[in-house]
Amino acid sequence: MDSKLTLLSSPLQGFTDFRFRNAFHHYFGGIHTFYSPYIRLNGKMVIKGAYERDLLLENNDTLNVIPQVMTNDADEFLFVVKFIQQFGYKELNWNLGCPYPMVTKQGMGSGLVKNTEQIRHILDRVHNETDIVVSMKMRLGYDTPTEILDTLPMLDTFPLKNIAIHARIGKQLYKGGVDWDGFQKALDKTKHTLYYNGDITSVEAFRAVKERFPTINHFMIGRGLISDPFLPQMIQNNTTEYPENRWQVFKEFHDRIYQEYDEYLSGPTPIKMKMRGFWEFFVASFDNPQKTFKKIKKANNTVQYQQATREIFREVLRG
Repeated sequence: MDSKLTLLSSPLQGFTDFRFRNAFHHYFGGIHTFYSPYIRLNGKMVIKGAYERDLLLENNDTLNVIPQVMTNDADEFLFVVKFIQQFGYKELNWNLGCPYPMVTKQGMGSGLVKNTEQIRHILDRVHNETDIVVSMKMRLGYDTPTEILDTLPMLDTFPLKNIAIHARIGKQLYKGGVDWDGFQKALDKTKHTLYYNGDITSVEAFRAVKERFPTINHFMIGRGLISDPFLPQMIQNNTTEYPENRWQVFKEFHDRIYQEYDEYLSGPTPIKMKMRGFWEFFVASFDNPQKTFKKIKKANNTVQYQQATREIFREVLRG
């Protein structure tokens, strides 16, 4: 595969924290840089303990990690810059991509893409008052894919490291197809380095995107990373073949994150919901996703969950 190819992990709130990242890196590899799930302050200049733990250097000592912020307020942005710089981070990624209404209705995430003047105001202050490197994570817009086209010329006036674009609009959430024509228009409209994000769920899907955008060398994988953790390494190796010990490796990965989340979360309900969330993605790798997920859903306590996963892994390991 192209030696310039760089695969990056797009952050998923509630999933890609340091426990997941470390386990993923250990068992699968293939990802050059992980973006941490966004820091959101909600008007209070206080950093939650979970955000701090996620970025502590001792929790990320084998990883290349870039923190992310979700805000539409310059003072909040500057506060987060100061917070991450104490740990030695040199770059902060700004999330203008989140599609969820609870975010966009407040003029954040993809709801901010069309607010050119507010984006300019924040970037002006950040570049004048700090030495942080800024990168962006965006969608093509919230209502229409042309919203980004009005914003890109203004972004060209700032020394951004890159702009990663998920090739959908916000109101799509993750439904419908990606908009390659919309991404191409953005590519034609900016001098900045663009990263591609959206629906890289298989080696074949990656090859199609790469063929469509041959000048793009940076690709972000989000949901596909959890649905098929082997995917990045397979893309790097230019193969559609899984390793012979695929299910044993996956089982060890599962057991590790289950144990770590079980130790961290208190009570049976949080760990049940956490692992159920992961399995909504994991089952895509199994021959019978609905049957597999049904076993997970029926497990209402730790003993039942462990029994269900033993059954699931026994079946696939038997082949």
